[in-house]
Amino acid sequence: MAAACRLRLGAASLALVGWLGLVGCSSGRTQPLEAMVLSIGDGDTIRVRQDGRTVTVRLACIDAPELAQSPYGAAARAYLRQRLPLGAPVTLDVHTTDRYGRLVAEVIGEINLGLALVEDGQAFAYRRYLEACDGRAYLDAEFRASRHRFGVWQVPGGIPRPWEVRRQRRS
Repeated sequence: MAAACRLRLGAASLALVGWLGLVGCSSGRTQPLEAMVLSIGDGDTIRVRQDGRTVTVRLACIDAPELAQSPYGAAARAYLRQRLPLGAPVTLDVHTTDRYGRLVAEVIGEINLGLALVEDGQAFAYRRYLEACDGRAYLDAEFRASRHRFGVWQVPGGIPRPWEVRRQRRS
């Protein structure tokens, strides 16, 4: 199993290989992990304590407005802070590790937080990465939010998508 992980990771660091050895490496998904919320970074990034380690987690399947997309980025972060209090237990349904070394996971507290963010208009379904998720649930949630004009959908057609904002910033 470890050899298959190393082959897929190519030039990834040995530390990352070690982490994958802890959480498991199969077809990109692992057993759910139990963790405790330490902090909220923005609308789609949190830090958790998992098995004695501090881990940064990027919420899978969604893309929340950038903090610079005022007031929507700050609203997404505030929403996540309200729904995930510090010290709250969460389950991480890990999908992968991204290029920044963050775990990409669906974060489940009392509910699926990513899906709730989309349902309440605080984030978009991240179409580029929906194949690893229940894409229909995320797209349906986004449709309902847009129909009710929640959050980012208060602007007709929604605000500029976060992935477009990042692309423009890199240009």
